[in-house]
Order: sequence, then C-alpha cells, then structure tokens
Amino acid sequence: MELNDKVYDEIKQRSARGNELADSEYYREALNEFKKALELLPQPVYMWEASTWLYASIGDMYFQLNDYSDSLDSFLQAQKCPDGLGNPFICVRIGECFFELGNIEKAKQYLMQAYMLEGEKIFLDADPKYLALILPLV
Repeated sequence: MELNDKVYDEIKQRSARGNELADSEYYREALNEFKKALELLPQPVYMWEASTWLYASIGDMYFQLNDYSDSLDSFLQAQKCPDGLGNPFICVRIGECFFELGNIEKAKQYLMQAYMLEGEKIFLDADPKYLALILPLV
C-alpha cells in the first residue's frame, strides 16, 4: 500500500523544511514541521515507512532541545515502524536518552546494540562519553 502522491509530496516538503530548520539550529520550529508531517499520515501511522524517519526526526529534535524523555518516547515509537527495530541511529539515540535520564544499564544495552550493528562510526557525531560507556564491554 502506498501513500497518495499529494500527501507524500507534502510530507516530503515539510520534512525538507524541518531539516533546513534543524541545520540552522531552529530545533523547536523543525520539531513542529516534523510533527505536522507525521499528522498527514493515515492511521495506523506505524504501517508507513515515512513514520520511521518522522518519529526519528521528532526524537532527534527533542534530543537537541535536551528533552530526553520526549526524545526517548519518539525513538521508541520509531522502533515500532518499518525498519525501525535494529536501526543503528535509533538504537544509539535511545541509548543516549537512557544515559541522560540516568538509566545506565538500559543505556549500555542500546549503545552496545548500535555498536554491534554499525561499529564505532555510529558514534562519530556523538559525545564521546557514550562510546566510552561501552568500550570496556567490547
């Protein structure tokens, strides 16, 4: 099943606008664009591929805003979507959120999963403290 072309085009436009805003560090505005794009998806949203990257984008904006609880919620939603489970970026962000929320054991679990899927390169743009947490376990 595919999305209507008009709906898909609007989702892509809002996502592109969200990415532009995020690149300029207007995270709250970008978050709003990604949320509006997600609202365009027919129910159930979890069946659409676009939901994976939209939830991940929403989670990433919350992460940039240091709202780790909402970020975690968004990334856990992304895992329920097509190809979300086992996605290295989603895993690393979930691990980072757990770390920031003080759940170190869960952080290790997800960060290690990301490491096993993608190696050290998934941590290139991350704060070194996340990789340092799991390196003794490797």
